[in-house]
Amino acid sequence: MAIDNEKEAPPALSTGATHMLIELWGAKNLDDPAIAEDAIRKAIRAASATLLHLHVHKFCPGHGVSAIALLAESHITLHTWPERSYAAADIFVCGDSDPASAVPVLVEAFQPEKSDVRSFRRGVSIKPTR
Repeated sequence: MAIDNEKEAPPALSTGATHMLIELWGAKNLDDPAIAEDAIRKAIRAASATLLHLHVHKFCPGHGVSAIALLAESHITLHTWPERSYAAADIFVCGDSDPASAVPVLVEAFQPEKSDVRSFRRGVSIKPTR
């Protein structure tokens, strides 16, 4: 959107970005914040992404962990429900990062019986409007 006499800016995601959604069922190690942090850090390295900030929060005993990594390329989040043996993660990156390389790291850390990974290209259909 142009403001007053400013020129229309090109879309920020003109080359697109990848957003992966990962679901892990029958998973283990879901209530340990140290394992969650280690998994996220290893996933970031595997994806060739740049960590800006990482926050890991452990909920009350017997409950899960939530983690969010702010990346120069976007983010990685993780939410666990040990009472359901389930974890959900998302990896959203742009640029030369490789989010698919992070998935095996999360699978190794949480050892699910079943996993589901979905990948979406974001921002590729954004076109300037006038």
